[in-house]
Amino acid sequence: MSNPEQLGFSAARLQRLTEHYQGYVDRGELPGAVLLIARGEKIAYLRAIGYQDREKQTPMKVDAIFRLASMTKPIVSVAAMMLVEEGKLDLLAPVSQYLPEFNDLKVGIEQADIVGGKRALTLEPQRRPMTVQDLLRHTSGLVYGQNGDDLVHKAYVDANVTDRGQTLAEMVTKLSKIPLAHQPGRVWEYGMSVDVLGRIVEVASGKELDAFVADRIAKPLGMTATDFYVREPDLARLAEAQPPPAGSDARMPPDVTKKPLWLSGGGGLVASASDYLRFTEMLLNEGEYGNARLLAPHTVRLMTSNELPPDVGYAEIARRMGDVGPTPEMGQGFGLGFAVRTAEGHNPLPGSIGNFYWTGAWGTTFWVDPKERLIAIQMIQTPANSGGPYRHAFRNLTYAALTGSEPAR
Repeated sequence: MSNPEQLGFSAARLQRLTEHYQGYVDRGELPGAVLLIARGEKIAYLRAIGYQDREKQTPMKVDAIFRLASMTKPIVSVAAMMLVEEGKLDLLAPVSQYLPEFNDLKVGIEQADIVGGKRALTLEPQRRPMTVQDLLRHTSGLVYGQNGDDLVHKAYVDANVTDRGQTLAEMVTKLSKIPLAHQPGRVWEYGMSVDVLGRIVEVASGKELDAFVADRIAKPLGMTATDFYVREPDLARLAEAQPPPAGSDARMPPDVTKKPLWLSGGGGLVASASDYLRFTEMLLNEGEYGNARLLAPHTVRLMTSNELPPDVGYAEIARRMGDVGPTPEMGQGFGLGFAVRTAEGHNPLPGSIGNFYWTGAWGTTFWVDPKERLIAIQMIQTPANSGGPYRHAFRNLTYAALTGSEPAR
């Protein structure tokens, strides 16, 4: 680890991070955390705080393994773009070119019977086909069932489309029987788009998704703990969430000690902070890390630019996401696998135009600030969707400690 002062950070201000997160642990709010801040290719701050498993009183270690949840999406998006670079995948092609079951997908328009009070779906054809680009930027019309109570969202829940006991092919079959919530390209709604993309990676590459990620991304970058489950020798490194209070209905992270059938491209990977640092350094360096080049510079620039149409609509979930929502109100858009900051002054959290980032349901978060050559990674495990306050604190305290420029390379 480098001297933080030489990298433009105040050591005293970085200490606030340690004290703040120790406070979370001492108050019983978080079991523990691994926090990592780098500038360029040098680590300015790396701390393991609290417990890896509070129930067992296991101290947190810097090499602890965490469930990435939706921080899986950028990795699978990179896998897809590698296939685009090889001519095996076309962003503008219809999804049905790779997944024929999606050929006749309809869009469900909900109608209310004013007299009877019942709701029903009217089905209409797609005005244009769902494309691979739509999957990468969440304009496909696919959703997450738990994010709404209309008939399309309910159909996802009823079909159990996120069953860890299914294959990706079986998941696609389930989704092919449920109408889309929106016309492709018209509305940004967070959902199962990258899970479908993971199946397309399999079809286009001829490899199962876990094998592609292992051979083409994890191995070249040295991401030794990254997989869809925690391997036997690494089980002692697994970080666990703190159980919620009695009577809470908060969803807890899944069991990742055994390989699942469902290789979720939207949320199934586990990794350590140092693994994710290697991945984000590759992106900061426009596709290159060490002797490995995964993507060309122009591809990374394309992925980390706002890809949303100027007249795109936003589902309610985008507003509920607050500071991470890719909305004009937050000065943000969405690229191919990442949200992207597009404007100064809209977002309440600090950052630069060009920041790209994402976050996970179990508390993990990261961002890359190319202007400052800054990478920040927070690894925590919480019950579902309760990580917001920690994400806010991490970003505020990180930028508060950044008081100088990176030294010339």
